This record gives sequence, structure tokens and C-alpha cells, in this order.
Amino acid sequence: MSSDTAKRAAAAAAIEYLGEEPVVGFGTGSTVNHLIELLAAEVDSGRRSLPAAVSSSQRTTALLLDGGFAVLDLNDVPQLAIYVDGADEFEPGLALTKGGGAALTGEKIVATAAQTFICIVDDSKRVDVLGGFPLPVEVIPMAHASVARQLRDLGGDPKLRQGLITEYGNVIFDVHGLRIVDPLTIELEIEAMPGVVTCGIFAQRRADLVLMGSDTGVREFR
Repeated sequence: MSSDTAKRAAAAAAIEYLGEEPVVGFGTGSTVNHLIELLAAEVDSGRRSLPAAVSSSQRTTALLLDGGFAVLDLNDVPQLAIYVDGADEFEPGLALTKGGGAALTGEKIVATAAQTFICIVDDSKRVDVLGGFPLPVEVIPMAHASVARQLRDLGGDPKLRQGLITEYGNVIFDVHGLRIVDPLTIELEIEAMPGVVTCGIFAQRRADLVLMGSDTGVREFR
């Protein structure tokens, strides 16, 4: 099974958990793109009604609108039951590394607002310890030199992602060389640095359920 096929299988499995929720939160990335496409096809075939959506990024909003979804502002949604997103890595405790697509701030906001966070991935994303994938950190531009020094003090090697400004006008460091044995502690430490908007560790708001596609089907981790 190719990586893309495994992602699509995980996305298809997630649909079974959505039920008839009137509003669903959507993350950003290739696996979520499969979910949006599969959901729209089910609606077209009459198998389900189309939920309204809360989006984590402008890219996802564009795809949702193309698929016929009504996209709501998170501020106007009193309760969000489910958020579905991918990940760059997940570990046994279901803490995640996210942000390879530069949408980590929106993703963390919507994930934290949701009652249930479902993560959909292929099996290449499963690790024993986070850190193999460089950790994204979104930073206010005027603070990037100061934050870089503090990230080096943590043992990381921050590389500024070239040619990128986030939807919120910030820059992203990809921090290489970290072995994130205690995700929650490192997340809190990085996010306490003045100038850091957020980092790509999702441990305060980790996944409730990971659906992992592979050659042997879709496996659940809770």
C-alpha cells in the first residue's frame, strides 16, 4: 500500500466517527484533503448530509468551499465535537508533532476547542520518540534571533524556513536535533519563550484517537 493509499484509508475510517455531527473541524494537509474529498463524495451519493466546517487554514477553507461545505468562524460555534487532522509524527502516548504545512497555529487553536481530536496518518508517522521530524516553531518576526538562541540552549538546531510567512504574518523555525522524550514539558518550555506564537508539539492537546493506515489496514490507537 502506498503512503497516499494508506492516508486515504485512514481518512475513510475517520468518516465512520463523524456520525451526523452538524459541525466538524478540519485540519490541513494531504490526509485531510482525502477526507474532504471522500466526505463530499458521500454527500453527492446521498449517503450522508454535509456538515458545516471549521477550518484550520486558508488552504483548507478553499478546499472545503470547493466541496460545497459551509465554513464557519470558530468564534461563532458554541461547541465543536470533533476535529480531524493529520500529523508529522505520533508517539505511544498520542502526543504529536505537527506543522510541516505551516498551519500549526490554526490547527492548535481548533484542536484545543474540540471535544474529540481524531488524528489520521499513514504508518510512516509512528515513532517511539518525537523529534525525528524537525519541530516547527512559529515566531513573531522581531523575536526570531532571540528565540533561535533559546532553542539552541535547548539543544536544538533551528533553521528558518525560507520564503515563508504564515497566515498570521509570522516566520517558522524548523528545529532539528531534538529528542523529545517529555513532549509536554518541552512544549510548555518553548511556548513560554517571548515571541513564540506556538510550537508543533501537540501534548497539552494530544490526539484522543489515531487512525493509522498501512498495508494491513487501519489500526486504532487510543
